[in-house]
Amino acid sequence: MSPIQRIELEKRIKDEFTIKNAQCDKYDYLIAGTCGVIGGLIDVFFVGMPGEGKLTKVADSAVDSAVEKFASVCGWQGGKDGGNSTKSAIGYLERNFKVNYDQATTFGKNGTDGAVKNLSPKNHHLKSLGHSPDLVGLFFSILNQFTDTSTFISNGQIITIDTETHELKGGNFIAKIFSGFTNWLGHLFSDMAGSSGASGRGAGIPIPFYNLLLLLDVGEFSQHKQSFATVATQVFEKGYDLRHGVAMAIPVLITELLTRLMWTSKQRFYHKKPWLECIPSTSNPELRRMLLVAHGTLCLIDAGDAALKSGGDMVQFLLRTNLIGWARFGTLALKEVYAWHNTGHIDVDAVDEYLNAELKKLAT
Repeated sequence: MSPIQRIELEKRIKDEFTIKNAQCDKYDYLIAGTCGVIGGLIDVFFVGMPGEGKLTKVADSAVDSAVEKFASVCGWQGGKDGGNSTKSAIGYLERNFKVNYDQATTFGKNGTDGAVKNLSPKNHHLKSLGHSPDLVGLFFSILNQFTDTSTFISNGQIITIDTETHELKGGNFIAKIFSGFTNWLGHLFSDMAGSSGASGRGAGIPIPFYNLLLLLDVGEFSQHKQSFATVATQVFEKGYDLRHGVAMAIPVLITELLTRLMWTSKQRFYHKKPWLECIPSTSNPELRRMLLVAHGTLCLIDAGDAALKSGGDMVQFLLRTNLIGWARFGTLALKEVYAWHNTGHIDVDAVDEYLNAELKKLAT
């Protein structure tokens, strides 16, 4: 290569294939902050406490509808005239998707013989790992169904007990795995909107990975000096379940979409870039920084509102905290720290994307 070609190649690598720090101007920060304020105000005025905010009620209705539709797909013929159709659908799913890890009390007929302390119908969906709507829940559900056990998480410990024999359908291993997955999914839908015999809103299933908070059996909070795991359990018992998680995700999603839309508009109409360069990808350092500021603003408003209205009570504080918003802010913060620490280094993902595009061109 000639010196000019080498210089051009080095410049291209630096421009296209290295991790860069964000170069946002004052308008970027202003736009991001405004989007975060909008999302934060929606969170404060329309989400609020579980079961009380307008968006939570909308989410509850949406989950009820989803349960009825799933039951219909599984053969449910609809509720009786004048009856509660959602309760009827839940009852149908409960009868058809039984599992062996559904113990709901510490003692008694459907209990754990004292193995799991303070287990009740209000919190057994949280403490039973098979009821978690994520990969953790799927793993333990399959494991429990295959080994005739039930696994709980309580007081910072994972507890496994033996259960009655649970016969999985299917003539071979793959068929039994599919049967276990079907049971897990169907049972989740039967619990998603509360049980068929519950009064009122009922106890739903936890937000994905929320039950891992029960491993944090540390600290002393509130006037009773309770551990964080105990506080997290009490928060769930007061309605902080998947339905409320759906409601909390709405202002977070609005903040995300608004920020991306405004970034795209600024790139197109202010910087006069072609549409192909205005695709709102988080690989763009300026957009990544704007999203961090927007979601950080939402979380600040959320934390301020929770602190003012909780009166220093940890349970009330967490009930008013948007966990989805904080999770999104946390992932963006980690990305920003990674980009700051590795500024100037080769971006492997960008190189892979370029090579894949070149290979596709060669293949055609």
